[in-house]
Amino acid sequence: MKTTTGIYSGYIRPFSRLIDLIIIIFFTAYFSGIPVFQDYYAFFISCAWFVIAVNLGFYEVYRYTKVTTILNCTLKQAAIYTVCCFAIAYFYHDSYRLNAILLFTSVSIIVILGCKLFIYFFLRKFRILFGRNSRRVVLVGKHSSVKPLKRFFEENPDYGYKLIEVFDLNQNKDDYFSLIFSSILNNDIDEIYCSMHDLSSKQVEECILFADNNLKTLKFIPSKKQLLSLNTVFEYYDYIPVISQRKISLDDTLHKIIKRAFDIIFSLVIIIGILSWLIPILGIIIKLDSKGPLFFAQKRNGLNNKEFNCFKFRSMAINKLADVEQASKNDNRITKVGKFIRKTSIDELPQFFNVLFGNMSVVGPRPHMVKHTNMYAERIDKFMVRHLIKPGITGLAQTKGFRGEIETDKDIINRVRYDIFYIEKWTLLLDFKIIFYTVYNALKGDQKAY
Repeated sequence: MKTTTGIYSGYIRPFSRLIDLIIIIFFTAYFSGIPVFQDYYAFFISCAWFVIAVNLGFYEVYRYTKVTTILNCTLKQAAIYTVCCFAIAYFYHDSYRLNAILLFTSVSIIVILGCKLFIYFFLRKFRILFGRNSRRVVLVGKHSSVKPLKRFFEENPDYGYKLIEVFDLNQNKDDYFSLIFSSILNNDIDEIYCSMHDLSSKQVEECILFADNNLKTLKFIPSKKQLLSLNTVFEYYDYIPVISQRKISLDDTLHKIIKRAFDIIFSLVIIIGILSWLIPILGIIIKLDSKGPLFFAQKRNGLNNKEFNCFKFRSMAINKLADVEQASKNDNRITKVGKFIRKTSIDELPQFFNVLFGNMSVVGPRPHMVKHTNMYAERIDKFMVRHLIKPGITGLAQTKGFRGEIETDKDIINRVRYDIFYIEKWTLLLDFKIIFYTVYNALKGDQKAY
């Protein structure tokens, strides 16, 4: 039975599709001069829009979907749809101008995106003000396991989750699960969130059977350890289910081309626009400050663990430990100029040459010196997963505060966790977001930089 809080949710997507169809037909007729009910052009491009949308999941927007995900999907939808419109227009080349087609596709997509974002943010505000369009949820697990999600539900009412009760499995009561199931039915709960780490196999089975038999949505919360080992993908060979350990977004050829093109363009902009005049200036300053070369090249591990020379502006006095000992806070090897360029991350700028040469990417897991790679590979689970893609000048872990000196294993474990997330969830918009926060944090000067 649908709860009153979510009774109208099922109308949102059909309504959104109808609005998009009206926008497409209107701007097709307005900008291209095509009679809407003649020649079937509007019909064909409308069909193309929805076929593409189904394959890309354009309308699969949930209350927990991020804006960056919506923008990324819209970008893909726009690119493929525009190509389809040009391809279909080929059969009408005597009647329609290509610049008119580009105009109405661009305007249509911009207006559709505007409507989509308006509905998205309107619903978030609507849930706060009126408490409608929400889901009633419960948490099942030990306090430490469900605490982060409990805090998320309580601090983000705009997502539309109403936390009704938390069932603490620290309590060893007889027939506790029977009491939980009764409470769920009595309170008309929509979704059940269970901590996988705290449930036995038998209890998991009981939860699944209960949810199936009572039409409840059941979701499991993995622990951090399970999160790193359960990023699995189900594939089917005929009717035989096969589990793949993980899906790497950048294994896709199109994604590789997009990322490489972005890397080349971005690195050329930095090299021509900044390094062309910064190198001579820093060359004089660094050499006046201490003896030695302008650049420092260090062997690091890259894609598929292959070694390459990673370039930096020299920030230390010449020393024998440069390739084996990581810089630390108040390190007496760091020069006066070195302190400044490390704090502002200017010392990393020569790595854009690495990007241009193809050894690195603008965004990716930060590469480590060879000695440290070998050390962490033995000590830290899944550390080598980071080498499935090219290393980056900056990365998701760095924007979350995990950069600079590695003081404890916790630091490198968190780096690995964010790097694996990036590897599996890469999008071009995520790269933009990481670059923005890298620049923002560097300007604030609040990151570890020694």
